[in-house]
Amino acid sequence: MKPRITISLRPDGELEIFVNPEGRDLLVEALQSLNEGNEHFHIGPEGSYFEVEVSSRPYRPDDKIVGYAKVNFRTDEWDRQHCPHVFGSGSQDSN
Repeated sequence: MKPRITISLRPDGELEIFVNPEGRDLLVEALQSLNEGNEHFHIGPEGSYFEVEVSSRPYRPDDKIVGYAKVNFRTDEWDRQHCPHVFGSGSQDSN
């Protein structure tokens, strides 16, 4: 079966990701391939050149399809140096 991934925003703002088994495997493989040397991948519409392709068919008529995205891998060390604000104050991660 062909991988199928649908990313949509519900009217209340909740993000939902729908996957069939092949889509799940593709997404997990893309996530597990991330490291400091391969630090991002792109998500885009079916038939595109993106590493992970997503469907443009919503599950519900009032869902808004997310057709493009980028997943970035960031270590805590990188974030502490370049974006320390993501840890917040008093957070366990701020040490």
